[in-house]
Amino acid sequence: MNGAESLVDTLTDHGVDICFANPGTSEMHFLKALENPRMRSVLCLFEGVCTGAADGYYRMKDTPASTLLHLGPGLANGLANIHNAKRASSGMVNIVGEHSAAHLKYDPPLMSDIEGLARPLSHWVRRVESSRAVAWDVAAAVSKASEYPGQIATLILPGDASWQDAGERVSLPALPIAQPATPDAARVDHIAQVLRSGEPTLIVLAGRSTRGRALELAGKLKAASGCRLATQFFSARIERGAGRVTLERIPYAVNAAVDYLKGFRHIITVETTEPVAFFSYPDKPSLLKSAGTSVHALAEVGEDGTAALEMLVEALGATRTQAVLQQRADASAPTGALNPASIAQALAAALPEDCILVDESLTTGRETMGLTVGAARHDLINNMGGSIGYGTPVATGAALACPERRVFCMVGDGSAMYTIQSLWTQAREGLNITTIIFANNSYAILKAEYANMGAGAPGERALAMIDIDRPRIDWLAMAKSMGVPAVAVDTAEAFHEAMADSVHAVGPCLIEVRL
Repeated sequence: MNGAESLVDTLTDHGVDICFANPGTSEMHFLKALENPRMRSVLCLFEGVCTGAADGYYRMKDTPASTLLHLGPGLANGLANIHNAKRASSGMVNIVGEHSAAHLKYDPPLMSDIEGLARPLSHWVRRVESSRAVAWDVAAAVSKASEYPGQIATLILPGDASWQDAGERVSLPALPIAQPATPDAARVDHIAQVLRSGEPTLIVLAGRSTRGRALELAGKLKAASGCRLATQFFSARIERGAGRVTLERIPYAVNAAVDYLKGFRHIITVETTEPVAFFSYPDKPSLLKSAGTSVHALAEVGEDGTAALEMLVEALGATRTQAVLQQRADASAPTGALNPASIAQALAAALPEDCILVDESLTTGRETMGLTVGAARHDLINNMGGSIGYGTPVATGAALACPERRVFCMVGDGSAMYTIQSLWTQAREGLNITTIIFANNSYAILKAEYANMGAGAPGERALAMIDIDRPRIDWLAMAKSMGVPAVAVDTAEAFHEAMADSVHAVGPCLIEVRL
């Protein structure tokens, strides 16, 4: 077999059986190797869709996917969503094609410093030196990507290493995967004393601590000590809804976050850092806690938060304590005008059991998602890195990871235009995704941030850089052109009806919410 065949064989041997691909000339042998029936190949029309889809796949499976990117510029096109994935601790194996070694000395037009592009947003970067080293390099990449809580591994594949002979098929054993650390007993005992003190305490959860066993354990701590539970404003994935432990959400806006946190004497962090502002603003703090608040790290980022919470529950003697679970809230459909509250109410009424909600709604949904906490149980995914254009690719990957679950992707019209090519992949693969476009014909968040930065009201020229209404985007035509059926709504009743209809749809659809 050749190097490309060895690469695909090794990926699948080690559990990586999906590749989000945007190939070019240097990757043709890889493309041929994707004929391997053990590998699912998904064509994406932009590299940012490839990398975002790999992020969404990992968030739902805790298993890395692979991407195929064309040389340095292809990697560059995918970097924004690699940034988001890294911030979400999502593992992925990026295969970046490269010119053959003999061709590089001629400085061809697509030659670039691929390592230099990859290193800032990768945990591990390696260049394949020969076709016979491919299998070992791929095994190392998968091992790194699989490290807790998820790592970005980038493997550069020169054309000659791809097409040259790699020898007989070799079945390599899985390489050791580094296990996450757990806190020592002294740290746990100290935090148990904090909870016993009775002083106002907030536990801030992130990473894998917002789901599964960890969420149940956090609920025990709340019931036993009276502490409160919250997440940062953005979380990689939260299991929420009726029948689950409820997590509050630290507000996004600086003043609101400061007000929220000022009543706490202690903040305990689990797989996250203390709350910080998303941006720096004139005359506003970067650290959001009060001066008299103490921060205690139960589990650092990259440590095993579930094990840490288990230790803390035992130290507190709360193993038999029952957590208080969220009750199903009123699910009546809204009427009247579309606004953030009626939109959230429509979502809460229409979301089906065990669906996945990908949120990139920014201004429309930012402060109203609390209204959906009593909806049917679902998973909520947020943009951890802040680079917009993450929503539709992540929804694509999540739907491929969980084909039996409906995915709802809420995205602003400005954000959606970054990676709208996702719709084409969703149609081609027949994915069960409802894309909800909040069409306010503006980067509306920037109008608020303009004022937050102390710049006052934007003038005509500033507004020309914020509004996207000249010309207005025809979302129905856009969706139709990529094979996705679409409807437009302008009332709360119509939005709820379209949502309810989409629950039973087969394949993707789009709802334009005209604001």
